Amino acid sequence: MDRAGIEAVVIEILAAQLLLPPSEVAPDARVDDLGLDSLGKVEAIFALEERFGISVPFNANEPDQPDFDFQSVGSIVAGVERLLRG
Repeated sequence: MDRAGIEAVVIEILAAQLLLPPSEVAPDARVDDLGLDSLGKVEAIFALEERFGISVPFNANEPDQPDFDFQSVGSIVAGVERLLRG
């Protein structure tokens, strides 16, 4: 899957957690600015893992020290790309 495809899926997953249409989640959006709470982040991570067949290294107890940058749509896309490359 190319970067545009990964980005579309990431936006779809975030939008589903936020109960928004994907068109309202900008590719340069910051997750906190979108209003995604910690439970939503965890659910989005599970959805990413299931959809892409990856294991996301994210510690919910230390969200500011992630091995997987979950701060913005772009950083999530980059993280998924990295994990898919293995």
